[in-house]
Amino acid sequence: MHDETIAIHGGYQADGTRSVAVPIYQTVANDFIDADHANAIMDLEIPGFHYNRINNPTNDVLEKRLAALEDGTAALVVASGMAAVSYAILTVAVAGSNFVVAPQLYGATYTYFAHVLSTLGIEARFAVDDQADSIAALIDNRTCCVFLETIGNPAGNVVDLEAVAGVAHRAGVPLIVDNTVATPLMLKPIHHGADVVVHSLTKFVGGHGTTLGGAIIDSGNFPWSENAKRFPTFNEPEPAFHNAVFARDFPERAFVVRARSIQLRNTGATLSPFNVFLLLQGLETLAVRLERHEANARAVAAYLAADARVQWVNFAGFPDNPYHHLVQRYLNGRVPSIITFGVVGGYDAGLAFFDSLQLFKRLLNLGDAKSLVIHPASTTHRQLSSSELAAAGIRPETIRLSIGLEHVDDLIDDIDQALSKATA
Repeated sequence: MHDETIAIHGGYQADGTRSVAVPIYQTVANDFIDADHANAIMDLEIPGFHYNRINNPTNDVLEKRLAALEDGTAALVVASGMAAVSYAILTVAVAGSNFVVAPQLYGATYTYFAHVLSTLGIEARFAVDDQADSIAALIDNRTCCVFLETIGNPAGNVVDLEAVAGVAHRAGVPLIVDNTVATPLMLKPIHHGADVVVHSLTKFVGGHGTTLGGAIIDSGNFPWSENAKRFPTFNEPEPAFHNAVFARDFPERAFVVRARSIQLRNTGATLSPFNVFLLLQGLETLAVRLERHEANARAVAAYLAADARVQWVNFAGFPDNPYHHLVQRYLNGRVPSIITFGVVGGYDAGLAFFDSLQLFKRLLNLGDAKSLVIHPASTTHRQLSSSELAAAGIRPETIRLSIGLEHVDDLIDDIDQALSKATA
């Protein structure tokens, strides 16, 4: 099936009620037939559901749907995008490990990597940029993975996935990517060498600013058993889960099974089945929404680029954008509805523009049906130093717009009046 069809029908077969909508299984646990049935499910010998912290029939539909859209072998949904990022790293890292990161990151991800994981003895090594050579220079025999955002938020950079995947795989480590901004309908990282994909479902997939959620998708391609010394948690009996050897016992979905069995089972960032139901509604309309998002974004970006009150505009849809060739290569010429730009007048003018908007909503989200705005240097990335801001692609005056589904003339009118006030 095509993506648009998978997003509506994937992963679901009606039960005895023949409900067309995916039911919300609002239950804490599921009844076992007998002891043998319980043991088989608990040991993952047969498929089944037992406790809502670990799996749920409603969640299972979303997991299967996302795995199909990303062309992965299995998926795990969790309570938020940051839970997905956290579980992805903790599934492969141990104390003493390091991982290499492209620096153009969502602010909370940057903070978690730089200041939280270090307290667990896990080192995030930030490359100077998103180039494969810069990443390769930091990989050593304690490196457990490479992590990047396929399209940086809010930097708007587009990573050369095949080049970075080649570097990671030659070193014997997996490539983990955050594909939130692009979504699987614009970019499928697994096709270009990514081994694990994470999403904040809160953004474009949900699409209405109502529901938190995150996901991890396993490509099933990484050969965990070929480097047992580097990845002991995949190749040695796991005392926290019945002495399972994940690389041996689950070769096509070892990453997601370990994330579910060790991280989710024991730390509990469970996604509510009601939230899953809402995310499924958003996913059904994602393809149509992305078309309107993109059309509006192109019009707004063109308006900003022609306005003398705007110092610069970063939009991947422009032919002179430094990442435009990668947009053609990886996104088939399509672009997400994220625009960053600078108002003439620097930091103060950026804040004045931010404060003067009337239709755009000032909040820490993107990918909503509503148009959103943020001033990263004073909000999402305010804890970063000047050098860290520069590495993340954020200037003092940077404004990030997430263009929604309103009539584009109304959006441009709001931008026009705010620019007038900011540069008066």
